Amino acid sequence: MGRKATRIEKQIEILKNRGMELDYSHEKVKEILYDIGYYRLGFYWNPFEVDKDHNFESGTKFSTAVKLYYLDVDLRDLLIRFINRIEINFRTNVVYLVSNKYKDTPTWFISPDVVEQEYIDNIDKHYNDRFKNDNKPIKLHHRKYLNDKYAPAWKTLEFFTFGAILKIYSSLKNEEIKKRIAAKYDVISIKKFKNLINTMVFVRNACAHGNVIFDLKTPKGISSLPTLNFHNEDRHSLRSSVLVILYFLDHISENRKVELAEEFDGLIKKNCSDPALKEIIETKMGCVLQED
Repeated sequence: MGRKATRIEKQIEILKNRGMELDYSHEKVKEILYDIGYYRLGFYWNPFEVDKDHNFESGTKFSTAVKLYYLDVDLRDLLIRFINRIEINFRTNVVYLVSNKYKDTPTWFISPDVVEQEYIDNIDKHYNDRFKNDNKPIKLHHRKYLNDKYAPAWKTLEFFTFGAILKIYSSLKNEEIKKRIAAKYDVISIKKFKNLINTMVFVRNACAHGNVIFDLKTPKGISSLPTLNFHNEDRHSLRSSVLVILYFLDHISENRKVELAEEFDGLIKKNCSDPALKEIIETKMGCVLQED
């Protein structure tokens, strides 16, 4: 859109001049642009641009960009729902196993005997006045126990983010505890386990912050496991991240694993009737589509 705001009519004129086929009525195009916004929708017609002047490939349809946008919305909603299930399970395992290992230290997450000093030195980034006021059980704990600087781990960590829980896990000094937690998901290597969890944290944050999902690439290659078979050794695509989510669900709930697999495949099949979308699904998302 350049450096100056433009009105809807001008935006429509720009799209026409760049070669986009506006295959909805004029009023419908205006409605969609008012609803989603020219700038955000641009993320979804960008794959069809052919030069630095943002001209479109011949035959590019406005409806294809809109369908890609809604595919992204559906993917975002779907993935965050199942990642939340994994997040809760991971948090529960960390809290349960470490708390029972150090029964006499209910606030083990700030104990130098349990976690690295570097983590303790930065605990105030997570546990501060805002944290205590925003989370009612923590606020009530401090109201009741005036001399406690921190609430016990099973209360406190319930309100930490997925990324913060991974940070605590990584900061644990006891390697055996780390191995026991990883073993809950049949992962032997702590390094690989952290990579896989971090993959889910990355996808979860992308979904939560409204990022574009269909062409999401993990910054680091996803670690391999005997039961994780990536197509053509692809370790960065959205499809590979979905395989990681399915792997963890398989160790938590078989029903949830099946549910995600069916819903994800259903979304893909639903959008493959548009040839342009099908190509995006194969090349950007990394999906391997079977011919009927």
